[in-house]
Amino acid sequence: MNRFSIADKAAETPFRELVEQYGSPLLVLDCNVLRQRYRALQDALPGISLFYAIKSLPERSALAALAAEGANFDIATTGEIELLRSIGADPAATIHTHPIKRDRDIRDALDFGCTTFVVDNIDELAKFEAYRSSARVLLRVSFRGKEVKSDLSRKFGCDPRDVPWMLTQAAVLGIEVVGLSFHVGSQSANSEAHVEAVRACRDYFGDATLAGSEHLRILDIGGGFPADYSGHGLDLAEFCRPINEALKSYPEHVRIIAEPGRVLSAPSMRSISTVIGRARRGDATWYYLDDGVYGAYSGQIFDHVQYPITVFGDAKSVSAGVLAGPTCDSIDVVLEDEQLPALEIGDLVVGAMMGAYTLASASEFNSIPKPRVVAIDAPVQDSENVSLLLAEA
Repeated sequence: MNRFSIADKAAETPFRELVEQYGSPLLVLDCNVLRQRYRALQDALPGISLFYAIKSLPERSALAALAAEGANFDIATTGEIELLRSIGADPAATIHTHPIKRDRDIRDALDFGCTTFVVDNIDELAKFEAYRSSARVLLRVSFRGKEVKSDLSRKFGCDPRDVPWMLTQAAVLGIEVVGLSFHVGSQSANSEAHVEAVRACRDYFGDATLAGSEHLRILDIGGGFPADYSGHGLDLAEFCRPINEALKSYPEHVRIIAEPGRVLSAPSMRSISTVIGRARRGDATWYYLDDGVYGAYSGQIFDHVQYPITVFGDAKSVSAGVLAGPTCDSIDVVLEDEQLPALEIGDLVVGAMMGAYTLASASEFNSIPKPRVVAIDAPVQDSENVSLLLAEA
């Protein structure tokens, strides 16, 4: 899968059928792909409990499909709690991982039935003194990933040298710290950062000199497992193998959990947009779509991702072209500096790997609605639920 490809016009047919039935633009969620990705990651991380990061794709159909697979859930807001409520998810299968919370956020989560929270500083820890009889916490530790798209430890996590002091303060407040947590960042190029963090955290488990160390029984290795946007054939099992080796040093009583998001959701969704206008500008033809970087392609700006895009036409007759979004903003450009076949108004453009942080960060700039979601083989009715299987473009 390349960043850009041209397919035969006949390959447009299944996408055309969806547009004729549901309109354009669309985001097509294939719950079977989501299930397959969950199973693949579970195989690559045997014995590790997976808590899906809802923020990557907060769609009811996706959550219901994963819940049916036995997934747990990583929640960060009351809104995400309400999504889980709507599908009847088990509150016991959740953790609240946002390190910074209002008192209302804590109460909302506890009312739902979530009792495990993440903190990373003394102020956040102190917020749980009032809830020490009903809540337990994981202490998030900062480990900076050297080769990541988004360095989450820049914003969250305590310095590893502060862990003993934080454990002591928790003991003074009577708050039970049941484990440690980290997130090395998004789209890790390799698993070296995970391995380093796993090894660094190991020293705190079973260290009798640390206050409350006897309560440490969970290690949360976060997310960051990469999605293969380039189509080069990322081997998920190979990526996870060093992590599994490093985890063998942990005592058997320590439960290992993870917070995958993108690696599951990204491949599960494709976008379909329609050419709504065109114009000759300089040496290139500009094709204007009914979706762009303020819609499903928002991840090109917020998530630093280039999505694989397919157009349909004569690959032998191409010229300089640009794919632009529908808004009045000049930054709303999806693809440029490419050789495109001649496209007509009404032709379709398909984006792949569109599940993670696309709809989640889409807006309604210019009062243009977000793309409609159609779910394939979903266990619950969300926007739409169809049994049509799409052919590969």
